[in-house]
Amino acid sequence: MKKVSRRRRKAKSAHLLGVGLDDAHGHKRLTAAEQFTIVGGSEETHGRMTETVIKTFEVLKKRRKSLQAVEPKELAEIIQQSTPR
Repeated sequence: MKKVSRRRRKAKSAHLLGVGLDDAHGHKRLTAAEQFTIVGGSEETHGRMTETVIKTFEVLKKRRKSLQAVEPKELAEIIQQSTPR
């Protein structure tokens, strides 16, 4: 006889967080969406992080995968490929 667990599994949640630490001018930059938040950084860094995350979600959509379902290694590869040079 199988033992039935009374705990309900919570749905996985996932959120990407980018933090830029190179702003010396005291500007406060924040870009937020449903599944990501970009905080801080110089104008250039903040823009690059935002572009990277947007491209990352485009690739996930093409692969028909959600942020919750993608393996960490695959996500790291996608982020690396999505980073502007």
